[in-house]
This record gives sequence, structure tokens and C-alpha cells, in this order.
Amino acid sequence: MQNVVVVGAGQAGASLVAKLRALGHDGEVTLIGAEPVPPYQRPPLSKAYLLGEMALERLFLRPERFYADHDVTLRLGTPVHGIDRTARTVTAGDETLPYDALVLATGATPRRLPEEVGGNLPGVHVLRDLADVDAMAPEFVPGRRVVIIGGGYIGLEAAAVAAARGLVVHLLELAPRILGRVAASETADFVRALHQSHGVDIREGTGLVRITGTDRATGVTLADGTHLDADFVIAGIGVTPATALAEAAGLAIDNGIRTDAMGRTSDPHIWAAGDCASFPWRGGQLRLESVQNAIDQAEAVAANLSGAEAAYVPEPWFWSDQYDLKLQIAGLNTGYDRVVIRPGATPSHWYFAGDRFLAVDSLGDARAYMIGKRLLSMGRDPDPAVLADPSSDLKALLKA
Repeated sequence: MQNVVVVGAGQAGASLVAKLRALGHDGEVTLIGAEPVPPYQRPPLSKAYLLGEMALERLFLRPERFYADHDVTLRLGTPVHGIDRTARTVTAGDETLPYDALVLATGATPRRLPEEVGGNLPGVHVLRDLADVDAMAPEFVPGRRVVIIGGGYIGLEAAAVAAARGLVVHLLELAPRILGRVAASETADFVRALHQSHGVDIREGTGLVRITGTDRATGVTLADGTHLDADFVIAGIGVTPATALAEAAGLAIDNGIRTDAMGRTSDPHIWAAGDCASFPWRGGQLRLESVQNAIDQAEAVAANLSGAEAAYVPEPWFWSDQYDLKLQIAGLNTGYDRVVIRPGATPSHWYFAGDRFLAVDSLGDARAYMIGKRLLSMGRDPDPAVLADPSSDLKALLKA
């Protein structure tokens, strides 16, 4: 059987090696991670772990002994410097490792504020991995002031944690509103009001001139001349796919490492999965940043490495924890032209393109989320009039 090397010990890499063994792969399997700890969950990092409510070991996706028990060679704290596609080797640390099949599960890296606006000052943080959170955690002291740059899910989750800890929180969004790229204005209105009820100062359509301070960040100056004092700053302005290794090897890049429907890159011996990979979707290349996609896509690649030759067809779903609210999203709202609101204390917002149902945002209504997810899986287009009537039985839509 072939020797499989996986670069990237995150959710995708860990899922892939486990699935390979579950499918009976009996060749060599090596999982290489740049971080010094075993594969771990990322969502709790900015919530339970940052709040001190979860120990490090509870973050681990599997006990470290799992890898030895399943004959997976785990190389931690080992950066990969290059790929030799002709020799089929990778340079990992000070070693050269051969492969028959190589999988890139390199994830994504956080965008950072430019140095010229003070983005490299001490006290300016990003939020992506364990080291980021460990560096940031001492800052979360009640009464301290934080300015968060970015009104997407990353920034809003950081704001929720900071407010819950009793910090003074300002959140800045350059676009006209928060969640502008990912959610309808109706969802943004609900989330904005939720944060404001917890004392978060949200400023939309607000440009950043620079982060002030010499030895350390002391505040931010805005485009309108306003200065906000701060003890620290968090840049939650999104991520970019980690493609440097693939680019250096000459692989095709298209909104991430370009793959075919099976997960193969432009080199038939190299595959990709997770946040770093884009795959065919409705005439283009789609890249999804979610735990669910990292698992599902990685398991699909594992199956194809085992001979399945089955196209990966995503059924996207996402979630975001904001205080005690769980925002759950099923589907992709790209191209929507109408939003149907199901009102209530925990509303849901249903996206349509014409009569075609695309996605649902559930704001604390797990039932609406689950039914919307099933409708998408079944290819059903629910009646908007039924959705908009809070007295209607959503479950009946599954039988229609």
C-alpha cells in the first residue's frame, strides 16, 4: 500500500489520517504539524479555553496515544520547508521524507494589520491558533479596554468573550455594516442589538487611520478624527488560505490550492483538503472555512486515496457562539435575492434566489436550523408563506 504523508495537523489532517486507518489503509501514514501539540479543536480556543473554562488536554481532538495505537507517525513542532515533486519527497525539519501520496491540509493564516498603521506593535493580537490565544489571555482582565477591528464572526466572537469578562469593548467595521459578506442585514441587525445589549460599542462604516503607541498599542485613531483609548487591540479581519508551500512547488492556485472534485491538485500525487483547498462548485472554485468542511472534505480525500473515486459534494453548515446565543447556518446564501423572516424571540432568516431555497440563519432556533438543513439535503424548496407564519409547523415541510 502507498506511503501517505499529510502536511498540517489541524482538523482536516487529523480527520484524514483517522479515516484512512478506518478504511483499512495499511501503508505508512505520517502526520506533520508545525505546532508542538497534537491536533486540537479551534472553536473553543476563543471561548471556553480563553475564558479558562477548558484545559489544554480537553482541546485535543484525540488522545495523543491514538496516533501510535493506529500506527500513525506524528511529527509535531516540525515545519515543512519544501516539496520535491520529481523525487516525491518533502523536507520536514531537517529530514527528507518520501511519499507516494502527499496531502496538503495547511489550513489558513490570519490577516494582519499593516505595519504602517501600527499592526506590528506589541498589544496587537490576532486570533487563530493556540499560541495566539495564550498570548492574548493575560489581556482579558475586567475593566481593561479593547478595540476589535473587524465585524465578521471572528471579531464578534472575540467581542462577546471580552464583554462577558467585563472588559470595555469597542468594535470597528470598515464596511457599512457588520457581517456584510456573510449574512443578510436582518441577521446583522439581530446580532448588533445583542452585542449592544451587552455594552459593546459597535461602529460601522468606520475607517482605521492607525493604532497609536510607541512601545505598545495604546489606542486607535479613526478616519473621522476620533481617538479610542485601548489597553490592547484584536485584529479579526479574516484569514487567507495557507498556500505558500503549494505555490513554491508550482501547484495551481485558485482561491486556495486548486483541486478537482476528488481532491487532487494539479499534481496527481498531491491532494488537498480543508481551509487551504478550493474545489469545483457551480462552475467555479469554492473554498469553505469551517470545521464541518475540514472533516467532510478530508474524509472524502481519504476515501479517494483508498480508491473510491467519488466527487466531494459539500452540505455546508456553520455555527457561531455569541454570548448564550448559538447562531447556526445551513447552506450557502451566495446569490440570494430575497430573505424570508420567521419571526419570534429566536427568529430565523431563510435565503432564496427566486424560488430556490439556498440557506437559513437560525438565531437560537435549533429546530429551524435542523429542518432547513434537511430541506437542503433533500433538495426541497419550502413555501415562503409557511416559513413566515410563526404558527405553522415547520416539520410538515419535510413531508410536503
